[in-house]
Amino acid sequence: VYINARFQENIDRFFFYIEQHLISCFMILATIDWIIISIFFVIVLCIGWKASRTAGHSTEQFFLGGRDMPWWLLGVSMVACTFSADTPNLVTGFVRESGVAKNWAWWAFLITGMVTVFIYARLWRKSNINTDLEFYEIRYGGKLASFLRGFRALYLGIFFNCLIMGSVTLAAIKIGGVMLGLEPWVVVIGASIVVVIYSALGGIKGVVWADFFQYGIAMFGAVYAAYVAVNQPEILRIGGLSGLINDPRIADKISFFPDFSDPTVWVPLLLIPLAVQWWAVWYPGAEPGGGGYIAQRMLSAKNEKNAVGATLFFNFAHYALRPWPWIIVALASLIIYPELSDIQADFPGIDPKYLKDDIAYPAMLTKLGPGWLGLVVASIIAAYMSTIGTHLNWGSSYIVNDFYKRFVKPDASERQMVTMGRITTVLLMIFAGTLSLTILDNATQAFNILLLTGAGSGAVYITRWFWWRINAVTEIVTMIVATIVALVLVLLIEDKKVATGILDGFTVKLLITVSIVTISWILTTLLTKPEHKEVLRSFYRLTLPGGPGWKKVVDAAMEDGDSCDDGHGVTWHMPDQILLVFIGCISIYTSLFGIGGLVYGNILLGIVLLMISSISAYLLFRIMSKIKLD
Repeated sequence: VYINARFQENIDRFFFYIEQHLISCFMILATIDWIIISIFFVIVLCIGWKASRTAGHSTEQFFLGGRDMPWWLLGVSMVACTFSADTPNLVTGFVRESGVAKNWAWWAFLITGMVTVFIYARLWRKSNINTDLEFYEIRYGGKLASFLRGFRALYLGIFFNCLIMGSVTLAAIKIGGVMLGLEPWVVVIGASIVVVIYSALGGIKGVVWADFFQYGIAMFGAVYAAYVAVNQPEILRIGGLSGLINDPRIADKISFFPDFSDPTVWVPLLLIPLAVQWWAVWYPGAEPGGGGYIAQRMLSAKNEKNAVGATLFFNFAHYALRPWPWIIVALASLIIYPELSDIQADFPGIDPKYLKDDIAYPAMLTKLGPGWLGLVVASIIAAYMSTIGTHLNWGSSYIVNDFYKRFVKPDASERQMVTMGRITTVLLMIFAGTLSLTILDNATQAFNILLLTGAGSGAVYITRWFWWRINAVTEIVTMIVATIVALVLVLLIEDKKVATGILDGFTVKLLITVSIVTISWILTTLLTKPEHKEVLRSFYRLTLPGGPGWKKVVDAAMEDGDSCDDGHGVTWHMPDQILLVFIGCISIYTSLFGIGGLVYGNILLGIVLLMISSISAYLLFRIMSKIKLD
């Protein structure tokens, strides 16, 4: 009786607690807001239900959508995935901490994106594999290749993947706490339920079509949030957007580029990202050599042309179109909430643990009125769900295809694998939610962790396609050394102890990791045996990478009377491809800063840069027409 009484008492308390939070939400959101959010949820669930009618037929349907998806749909899906709930918070934190130029920390990854578009997209599509981790057993041979595939399935599918999802969920926690007054655990449970349902039901097809719907809402919400920000009384008093840009209080924050007179500023903010970070660091969504969920989308494309088109559209939308609404909100927040104490004064219920510069973005969103608030909340939910949905399906594909099917139950039927995919989808969400509640406390922290643990490995992922000497031992040593060095630097050495007069502690740690890992993998490659000739020849036949890095393999095969290609040779397009990478970067960067010029009121600069962007885009497509794609 006592136990039953205590149980009933706790149940009553639980429902009372939920009731109080629901009342709080209804006080903040008007009825029209709830109607808009409800309609959004219904549409997303319907998309998942519709996709489930084919997703359960096979793992190729569940994880790759039947390999029949067009470039425009996959491109929008890639953009929607990276349009996550934590990205506006991250950009806001960057701008408030170090100015607009701090965004070079991720703008530099455009180079990686262009390399993926013009060099690696066609290679991934040619491979015709189910996940990018299958690459290990077509590029390398033996037990080491199998170990790499299985270990990285768990390492990336669970640890890295859940760290990313935890960071995104952390952003949802902050937004829910500021805008709705919700406790973190309430946000985590509420935010997870719908995305888990449609991801588990519809697989990649449900995720991609939901992304298409969600991206439009998310982009509109971001633009409208920027419009509302510059029309706040505090901003209107100084002259609106033009007054904001010219306000002396943010004069040191608005430049596209860091101060070149001060090497302590421009070296870590610009030089290191452009000279080192883009090729040396493995980062999800911007992997050197492609990979991750970007590779999953390319493998889902109808053909090589659609794979290239999808990644090109993604990079343009990701780097050129999206940043400015977030930057405008961040700059406005510096006027309205110049100090974190100002945010705390307006939102006293915020846990001090979450009171960082990145929380200024959700604080600014509370300025929206009824109806519009519901739409923008729905846009944030859309951004969150598109990212989480992609990562759930991507991580699940690794666990099911590259671990469960490969090592646990090789004879698993297609239906069993789809069922396992749905189970792992739920488990990954639980793990990510737990991580966001217990370890992470700001978006920049998670971004830095991801960069450091992937430092130094990027060059291997670029080189392994074009140099036959790279072997499985190379990748294993790279992975082990990078992990050990990162753990030592993060756990045992404080940033201030390695900081120099020019570089901050984190940048020094990044360079140390890159240097040690790079030296380690080069020495390992040269001192260990290459892969067996039959493995190398089989890989070359499948992907036809061409180039001098494979000349020794191709020549040896010809001597043995074993053709490695289609009998007509492989045209080496690398010079044209490198030119395309260069022109693509010019086109997108000038578009990014051309839009920025218009936002800043410098119309002439904006028009000139956009004209350069248009001309370079024209040249881009002219040169692309010379490269034969299937």
